[in-house]
Amino acid sequence: MSDALTMADRSLRLSRRNTDALITALVLPVMLLLIFVYFFGGAIDTGTRYVTYVVPGVLILCAGFGSSNTATAVTEDLKGGIIDRFRSMDIGGAPILAGHVLASTARNLIATTLVLGVAFAIGFRPAATLPGWLAALAVLLAFILALSWLSATVGLLANSPEAAGGFTFFVSFLPYPSSSFVPTDTMPTWLRAFADHQPITPVIESLRGLLLGQPVGNTPWLALTWCAAILTLSATLSGALFARRTSR
Repeated sequence: MSDALTMADRSLRLSRRNTDALITALVLPVMLLLIFVYFFGGAIDTGTRYVTYVVPGVLILCAGFGSSNTATAVTEDLKGGIIDRFRSMDIGGAPILAGHVLASTARNLIATTLVLGVAFAIGFRPAATLPGWLAALAVLLAFILALSWLSATVGLLANSPEAAGGFTFFVSFLPYPSSSFVPTDTMPTWLRAFADHQPITPVIESLRGLLLGQPVGNTPWLALTWCAAILTLSATLSGALFARRTSR
């Protein structure tokens, strides 16, 4: 754990030095929120104020974009040779990858706070109780951790930072065919079938229900199950991939 925290601190220091990427990670979600609310909100009927409907989706989009950058960071470490120096100091693969994941989580929490602040300023009024806020935070953290570790695994598979960057596009696109921005019952039948059964939809529906004080049924447990499955698979696979990449 000590090594993982040290690696997380290193990743955060690198983020602060990469000013352009840091500003993009913080500003882009806010811009998307404003675009959806003011450009498209008046044309989309969700049965409620559109800002109320869309904020959970933007939070997921923000978390996905921030977490996916972990893939690029891991690939850059592998290509730059720093991994060999860490291994000479008896730092294993798990702390190195965990450091990237923890740093990703910290960056995402900052971006999420910024998005929520802007959302409140433009009219978002959640009705969640304290337990609802805590449950929503737990679901969001589980999603960030799962996606960050999946991104680290992709970073181990990619041969270049540019190839790893393709994962960012995929993750940024995935919230669109879901209930993030429009109800799924407005979609064509074939698309709705995918949107209703992909892992992001239960995460969004959990956040929306918990933040707005609406019944959520077993949706949060379904979301956490998806996150646990992705996290377990990614952590297991990343261990084998790290050993293979560093043994060359």
